Amino acid sequence: MPDGNIVEEYFVVELPLTVCGVALTEEGEVLMVRQYRHPIEETLLEIPGGFVDEGESVEEAIKRELKEETGYEFSSFTYVGKIAANPGVLNNFTYFYLAKGGKKAGEQKLDKSEELEIEKISLPELKKLFLENKIMQATHNNCIFYALKELGEL
Repeated sequence: MPDGNIVEEYFVVELPLTVCGVALTEEGEVLMVRQYRHPIEETLLEIPGGFVDEGESVEEAIKRELKEETGYEFSSFTYVGKIAANPGVLNNFTYFYLAKGGKKAGEQKLDKSEELEIEKISLPELKKLFLENKIMQATHNNCIFYALKELGEL
């Protein structure tokens, strides 16, 4: 503690930085990913994102993650915020982006532990899912909020 008191049995999960982004295609569709999350034993609809690799900037990481997970490349990236998802247990931050102008540039290049199904939805549908509490990934909800705010949707 700041006063020097030692707290017994305190655990911290150490993780690298992470990134996620609301990804809009040239046609204005939002690219979502559906994937199984073992800790809660559910398949969730999420936005793309992942870990920042060692030696990589957060800007490089969001570009790489979006291309790997969706097969799309984007013409613009706007930083919209960052959070510490659970600073009582986790030591990392997540950086949020709004990506626009997505064009199909190839196939997904997933890690061996990933199985992602791409789903395209409209911006109004994303807003509806967000406002109706249908997006269960808390960190992604924060990114969606700031992206919608940047787009003038909130």
